[in-house]
Amino acid sequence: MAFLIVRTDVRTIDLDEISSAWHGNRRFRDERTSPEARRQTVCAEDREAALRLARAIAAVGAVRSGRQRVKVVRLGEPEPRSPQR
Repeated sequence: MAFLIVRTDVRTIDLDEISSAWHGNRRFRDERTSPEARRQTVCAEDREAALRLARAIAAVGAVRSGRQRVKVVRLGEPEPRSPQR
């Protein structure tokens, strides 16, 4: 199963957006309607490799200071396992 590791800019939120989201019972950030700007993308073949790459990317100064974030996204469904005997 493949994984996508993405480094994005953190989008700022105004107080008005927080207030309207809180009172409207909706999310502050919805990646499906307005995704954050991508800075870097990397693919990995398994979860362990994806997490290792994510940790390495998280060492970037902009991520450590909170201006950017790292996301790990699973691409596809896991393969069904055969019964073990």
